[in-house]
This record gives sequence, C-alpha cells and structure tokens, in this order.
Amino acid sequence: MMVESRTEVAIIGTGFSGIAIAHRLQKAGKRDFLLLDASPASGGTWQVNRYPGCACDVPSHLYSFSFAPNADWSHVYSAQPEIEAYTARVTDQLGLRDRIRLGCEVTEARWQADTSQWRLTTRKGDVFWARVVVTATGALRIPTSPDLPGRETFQPPTWHTAQWRDDVDLTGKTVAVVGTGASAIQVVPALAERTKQLIVYQRTPAWVMQRRDRPYTAKEKQRFLTSDWRRRLHRARLYVRMEMQAFAFVTAPMFMRLVALLGRRHIRRGIRDPQLAEKVTPSYRPGCKRILLSDDYYPALARPDVEVIDEAVSELEGRTVISASGQRREVDALIWATGFDLTNLLAPMNVVGREGQTLADAWADLPHAYLGAAVPGFPNFFMMTGPNTGLGHNSMIFMIESMVRMVGECVERALAGDGHVVEVTEAAEAAFNRDIQSRLASAIWGSGCRSWYLDDAGNNPILWPGYTFDFWWQTRRVRWQDFRVTERLTSTF
Repeated sequence: MMVESRTEVAIIGTGFSGIAIAHRLQKAGKRDFLLLDASPASGGTWQVNRYPGCACDVPSHLYSFSFAPNADWSHVYSAQPEIEAYTARVTDQLGLRDRIRLGCEVTEARWQADTSQWRLTTRKGDVFWARVVVTATGALRIPTSPDLPGRETFQPPTWHTAQWRDDVDLTGKTVAVVGTGASAIQVVPALAERTKQLIVYQRTPAWVMQRRDRPYTAKEKQRFLTSDWRRRLHRARLYVRMEMQAFAFVTAPMFMRLVALLGRRHIRRGIRDPQLAEKVTPSYRPGCKRILLSDDYYPALARPDVEVIDEAVSELEGRTVISASGQRREVDALIWATGFDLTNLLAPMNVVGREGQTLADAWADLPHAYLGAAVPGFPNFFMMTGPNTGLGHNSMIFMIESMVRMVGECVERALAGDGHVVEVTEAAEAAFNRDIQSRLASAIWGSGCRSWYLDDAGNNPILWPGYTFDFWWQTRRVRWQDFRVTERLTSTF
C-alpha cells in the first residue's frame, strides 16, 4: 500500500552530510524535515563499508564534527566500527532518530512547477512531498567491478569490499584480491593473517606512504576531555599539517619528488625482495592517483604466503582466475577491491527539474555544480559534497561543514515566509565550472596517469582544485547575486 507524506525539507542520506545539514536546520529552528536512507541502518559510508581492516585515512580528531567533538578516540586513525559508533551517537544526541526513514530508496525526484514542490518516489512506491530537497548521499556508494568473461559461471564466492560477506569463512583458504587502491591496502593485511594463500592482482601500483598510526594514551584522552583548548589546538595542528599538502598538489607539483623519495624508502623498509619492490613501485608522479597511507601493506605483500601478480584479471573460468598474460590461479574466493562508480553521483535516483530536464541530461558531458551544491534548472534542490568537492589531502568533514553554511542559508531562504524558489543562475554556475576546470588542468591530478578522479575524456568532476580554506571562504555566505529568488506559486503546503 502506497504511503504519502509531506515535509518541508527532504534530506536524502544519513551519513556525515545528512547529519550536518539536519543539525543546521535544527539550529535555525526548523523541525519539519525527514532523512531518507536506502540502507537498513543509518550511518552512510561507514555503515556500508565494513570489510576487515576498514579504517579512515584522516586523523580521528579532524574526521569528526566541530560541533560534536569526541575526546575519546582510541587511535590517531580510527577504524570503521568506532566511526560508525560515533555517527550513531551524534544522531542520538541530536534527536534525529524519529526523523529517519530507513529502507527508503528514492528512485525519482520530480519538480512540480505548479505548486513549487518536489515529488519524491521510492522504490517501494511511497511518495514524499517536499519544498526543498538536499541530497547527502556521498560518493562511495555504488561498488564497481569489471564484467569479465566467465564471471556468471565462476564457482567460488565473489564479492566487493563494500558488500562484505560475513557468512563466508576465509580462514585457511586461497583468496584472490583484485585491486590495489584504498580498500585493498587495508583488507590485504587483514586477510593475510587468516588465509592460507593470498593472491593480489595489481593493475597499477599506488604510492603508499607511512601512516604512523598509534593509540592515544589515557593521559592524552584525559587532557582532551578536561581541556577544550588542548583538544582544539590538536585538531588545528592536524588541519594545518594536512592542508600543507595542497601546496604540492596544486601550487608546486615539483615537491612531489620528495614524496616519491619517501615512498621508495617506505617500500625498501617493508619489502626486501628487489623484484617485488620493483613490482609495487609506481612509474608516475605521486598525487596523480590518490596517495595511500599504510604501515602494514608492504610487510603483508612480503609474506611468503602472499603473491603479487602485476597484471589485470582478464577472465574467470570455473574456479580459476586468469590474468592478462595467461597466468592461472585456482582460488576459494575472489574479492573485488575495485572502487566505486563516481560518474553517476546520485544514481539510481532520476532527478527531473524545471521544464522536464533531467540531471542526467544536464550532466551528460560532465557532472558540474555551483560550489558542488546547485545546478541551474533544479530549483530548491541542493547537494552536499556534489561535483568537485572531493579531497585528496584533507578532511571531508571540513568541506561538509563549509557546505552546510551555504546550503543551510539557501534552504532557510526557500522556507522563509510563505516560501521561495531558490535557483542558481546559468551564468554563475558556468563561470564557476570554467574556473574549476581551468585550475584542475594545471594540477597534479592531470599529469598523465589513469585514476578514478578522471572520466573517460580526462575531465575531473571529483576533486576541489585548491586549498580547503579557499572553499570555506567561498561558502561562508551566499552570494545572492548568483541566484534567482522568486515567490512560490502557491502558499499552501
């Protein structure tokens, strides 16, 4: 039976972005909002990604809300269960549970011009009406893996790291891991401890630097708890240290030579076999692909029961994985550590804006948005962490809290009085996107390697091409000259 509901603001997603915009609405005195999530539990990325070894590569005290500090982080870099528990705790502290609708996958959002509302339809057929829609779905949602010959008839169990199967015991088994990206460098050391043999398929090696993780001492945690200025100072130091990396990414890429030297030294410390060391040494400049952090990845690869095949997988046959050169390995399980689809940022939701234009059509050549948040033709529709807001050097929580100020102000304007229609202008959005792509063209990410930052045409719709404090400055308040604000066609809701 179809259920029909109304709310002033529909927030799609319950991860960090969803929590942040909900908190902003509460501060502004807005209580009529709902958070819709396709998953059976709230928490976003850190609820979905729960593979062995899953952890954050941003320090804990920086990968947390400024308005919800946590003095009790166990390590400098937190593992997935601790981050998931943190988001759950903040959700409860803000009293958001009764506003969350789980198992609620929005498949279509359609603007109704006659009433200036959005009509949201879920996969179950339920309908939500909202004055404003804010998407907070995040980018790491849609797992991707190659469609190889023989995959349909491959006999061993196979799954993606983002769809981890706890029902399959890998102890004492021969397991293949395909990929050497961010999830692979975490899951490989964890699996190597329990498998009989681990085979790692590496198409392109990544630059992996020291992580230097350690537990916080009881004395440190007590200081963070009792001295707010010490905790704030610690967070500020972490921010400055990470922000300094943007100088090499954007301003002076020649400094990546030093990063390469440190990366090679890290390889030598973890791997004594010169042939294996050569296999895992990248040939491209650091930063072109995401720089990864791990203290145990290289020692794991150096184990006698771990094999690195530096080729792509070309075919699956029965129980056998076949590489590009024809090497055959029989396995008991295969795990894809092959990342996510970042080209369809809001899929499977079909967003239909003014005059019937779809967001997919607007993004046919390249996903784009004004400050990652607004697209012309889609009134009262805003995105958290939309195109070109991703980072390769600092905390996305800083970007999220920066976006919340601008998006929150737009939402408040849309809800003011009897309501308004807020839409970014074509000229403002186009000028912003031209500037972004021009800056990206000279940055390290376009220096020649193939990475998940780039689409098939070599465009980069993912990363913010500069310093995070520049993004903070641009989003600190809304430039209303870049928007059209009109009265709603109807005052009823």
